[in-house]
Amino acid sequence: MLRLSLLLCALPIALLQAQPARPTLVEPSLSPDGREIVFASGGDLWTVPAEGGDARLIVSHPATESRPLWSPDGTRLAFVSTRSGNGDIYVLTLATGALQRITFDDAADVLSAWSRDGQDLWFHSSSRDIAGMNDVFRVSSSGGTPMIVAGDRYASEYWPAPSRDGRRVAITARGTTAAQWWRRGHSHLDESELWVLDVSGAVPVYAAVSGGSDGKDQWPMWSADEQSLYYVRDTAGIENLWIRPVNGGAPRALTTFRDGRLLWPSIAGDGRSIVFERNFGIWRYDVSRNEARAVAITLRGAPAVSDVDRVTLTAGAGALILSPDGKKVAFTARGDVWVTGAKDGGEAVRISSSPGPDAEPVWLADSRRIVYSSKRGEEWHLMRTDVVSLEELALTTGGVDVSPVLSRDGRRIAYFRDGRSLHVVDVDGRNARALAPGHFGRPPLARSGGIAWSPDDAWVAFLSTEERGLTNAYVVPSAGGAKRAVSFLGNSFAGALLWSSDGMFLLYDTSQRTEASAIVRIDLVPRTPRFREDQFRDLFTTAPSRDTARVPTVRDTTASADTARTRAAVSARRTTIAWDGIRQRASVLITGFNLADLSPDGRTLLLTGQFAGSSAIYSYSIDPLAPEPAAPRQLTSTPGGKGSVQYSRDGKEIWFTEGGRIVQVMAESRVARTLAFRAERQVDARAERAAAFDEAWTYQRDGFYDPKMHGVDWNAVRGQF
Repeated sequence: MLRLSLLLCALPIALLQAQPARPTLVEPSLSPDGREIVFASGGDLWTVPAEGGDARLIVSHPATESRPLWSPDGTRLAFVSTRSGNGDIYVLTLATGALQRITFDDAADVLSAWSRDGQDLWFHSSSRDIAGMNDVFRVSSSGGTPMIVAGDRYASEYWPAPSRDGRRVAITARGTTAAQWWRRGHSHLDESELWVLDVSGAVPVYAAVSGGSDGKDQWPMWSADEQSLYYVRDTAGIENLWIRPVNGGAPRALTTFRDGRLLWPSIAGDGRSIVFERNFGIWRYDVSRNEARAVAITLRGAPAVSDVDRVTLTAGAGALILSPDGKKVAFTARGDVWVTGAKDGGEAVRISSSPGPDAEPVWLADSRRIVYSSKRGEEWHLMRTDVVSLEELALTTGGVDVSPVLSRDGRRIAYFRDGRSLHVVDVDGRNARALAPGHFGRPPLARSGGIAWSPDDAWVAFLSTEERGLTNAYVVPSAGGAKRAVSFLGNSFAGALLWSSDGMFLLYDTSQRTEASAIVRIDLVPRTPRFREDQFRDLFTTAPSRDTARVPTVRDTTASADTARTRAAVSARRTTIAWDGIRQRASVLITGFNLADLSPDGRTLLLTGQFAGSSAIYSYSIDPLAPEPAAPRQLTSTPGGKGSVQYSRDGKEIWFTEGGRIVQVMAESRVARTLAFRAERQVDARAERAAAFDEAWTYQRDGFYDPKMHGVDWNAVRGQF
């Protein structure tokens, strides 16, 4: 599907609408008599005369069909289909239309050849090897147990080509080319070699044919006399057809292409012709004439899947946020933002409609409007949408604006721009301005959870990667001023920045690549020890305790008058930072967990942790007056990965996503329920593919380590594809 998502989508949406669709034609093979070519296009299988012309649709299914190969007698067609999962081999009897599934592996099976008598199919798969490496198998074309032919435990072996008598098989070995055949050029990781195995005995005998060069030799094919191998070799990153004697001798180039791609070759049974994929079209090489030419093909047929379809989503929830009034949840699914009821779920309303991805929803204080990041063309903007009227407003333009975080008073949004500066804008789109420079990363590598407002909104904290690639926490006045570091740790990775409700400390994750994550607390002022006697004295005071008062925000519309007065008192307290000695005021609370949220009263952390392949949510008390020593308390028992973990406004509920589902857990009883939703929308597949292409092209342009793109005109590449 990656191939379809990126290669089929050829141009930006506006150009797609102005130009006719141009299909990609891939993975061809010749019929036994050399008169017909079968190939894949759009995930379906087609046939066309070898000289070109109108192609007929022969296999169409909503799944992806690939790697079609005729049987030696021309009565059957073997191919790979994802209709049963990752990709298994099927055989179609052309006269009757009968279809039989041949393999049943969990991993993908990649078909390479028929035996010359039509009794067996040869393929490779990583289902029984380690570290994703491949073994070569043979299976009866009528079904049965696949038998390992080449199964080296420490080398990948793939793309088998058996000889006529089946006593020898040529393979490609080593490197990562089996999985990364699409990579242009090569590194030491994917240099592949050609080998011939004698499999006539009890143990295969290996003989090297090529190897040791700084390139990729791949897709071997036997010549008619079986004294040589045709194959694809890339020299200076350009693939061409080559021939090489099996028993020694110099290789010789057959084609001299200087650009484009030459992929997935297949030789006719009589050895006279080779067909291959080149620049998304089909080419044919005549062995006797030493001549290659393009095959002109026009598709004639209606695929099983229309470009425009209506889909219903009942799973696939990504980012999740509970509304301030606790009545609604917003979530992302299939690149859009949706809203449904927090009590009963049900029908979800789609509030974004761009072909590009929409992400990071944030409720405004009125529980009616949502701000989210949206990719529009080459940029990301912050958009604001009214859930009821669906009226949309662009809050920012002219940059890559992501990671919106609402201020405590609900009036401003802080966000990252272009991965290099922290900005702030009013929720009506006015007064956009830069607050501080930094290094935050751009999509898809932008840091999430790296911004936090102080309780009085006087400061904004953020995580930035600065000197020597170390990531630490910084603060800047929200009214403007210089940024200052508040942590000084020697780690490269960080996330989930939180500011306590009393304004006294910051929390965030920090780690190195090979080390367990640690949750660090930074006390912004020297911490005053608390004793149990203080807890008793608090019973006789009317002023709110700094450890128990909750953050005042305009979002708490259901608060009682007493609670509102308490929060007003806390709001009047100005957030202060004691700079002297702040280097010494970082402490590790716990390791091996990731920070998710802080309870509204500031006493309990929500953590996520991975143990024995299972993910769970934990609570962890940081209350200095807690009767028991701090220890993680497990709140969930289901194994799936947990995302968007958060407390409700009253701290009684915990919300998160798991396996695309929306789940609520009661904090005390740990009783869980799944919020069922139904999100229905019309999908324009062509527009989505165009958006996917645009997204990939933009990410490469903005994220490639060489700003000059190795001398490649990146705009010209966009036009070409």
